[in-house]
Amino acid sequence: MDLPKQTGEIFELLSKGQFICSDSGDGNTRKLYYVLEENQDELRSYFQAINFVLEQGEEYFYFTRDEAKAEMERKIDIAWKWIDILDFFKAYDNSFGPGTRFSPPDVLVRLNVDAALKSKLDGLKKYSKEDKYDDSIRKIIEMLRKDSFLELENEITGYYKVLASFKYLELLITSINIPDEVQNEIPE
Repeated sequence: MDLPKQTGEIFELLSKGQFICSDSGDGNTRKLYYVLEENQDELRSYFQAINFVLEQGEEYFYFTRDEAKAEMERKIDIAWKWIDILDFFKAYDNSFGPGTRFSPPDVLVRLNVDAALKSKLDGLKKYSKEDKYDDSIRKIIEMLRKDSFLELENEITGYYKVLASFKYLELLITSINIPDEVQNEIPE
């Protein structure tokens, strides 16, 4: 099997739970995306042999693994976190998604005039562990950046760009199907 020379670099990023996106501002990450796209079959087989499943979304790649049921509760907690964060940013801007550009001060300005948004941010303090609103916003943005759902586009202006991998979160939410007959049984 002839693997690309970037296989180790691809593995290092994806095995940390990160995404490799076609729209990344980092030229090396974009290059890795195209290497993945051109060598999908070989890389998929190689990673499968070491118990990693190479998955492709819309303009991004990521790893999944078969894990023990003990991991299920941890995964559900993480999913709840992402649902809450996605809900916050969709409340901030209904069109928030891949390609959106924003800065923490933009979110703070909106927070000062939107009580519902402020309430949602109060709910996110369990993840950010910050009391001040600006610190909490920055911490949540850092979580998204660390997990490669967005990246700092301009250090001077402090603007961030939402990456294609954000679609993964949106698809996670839309794939949750709650039948009508059990909808009233779920506590709010």
